[in-house]
Amino acid sequence: MSIYDLDDLYQDVVLDHSRRPRNFRKVEDADRTQEAYNPLCGDQLKLYVVFDGDVISDIAFEGTGCAISKASASMMTESVKGKSIEKAQEIFESFRAMITMDEDVDIDRDELGDLGILEGVSAYPTRIKCATLSWHAMHAALADDEGTVSTEAS
Repeated sequence: MSIYDLDDLYQDVVLDHSRRPRNFRKVEDADRTQEAYNPLCGDQLKLYVVFDGDVISDIAFEGTGCAISKASASMMTESVKGKSIEKAQEIFESFRAMITMDEDVDIDRDELGDLGILEGVSAYPTRIKCATLSWHAMHAALADDEGTVSTEAS
């Protein structure tokens, strides 16, 4: 597969998830909610999580944002739904390490699956915040942290 094929695949996947985001809805009976905001790009979302014991039985989001932010949130909800909290945190760590090129973390590429398509975002530092916004919201929701997640330090 040439670099051009990979670029096309990346664009196709991101555009598909951006235009038709999976799990894009409000969940009325969510066990936890988490708001997140990226002031640099204007991305904002609200994440809804429902648990069955220690398993994420449902996860969804609402909000506005750029194509990368929305696509990443869509792919994130698909990747952690039905997983234990512990497994979702492992996926979060692998995704974060992949996007930020953190060489100190072992990345399970098989576990990331299609999320690996977003690895190219790592070449664009301002876009890393777009791609990780929903992930940090999920991480905070699973930890039951209160307050709005922001990509900018307060």
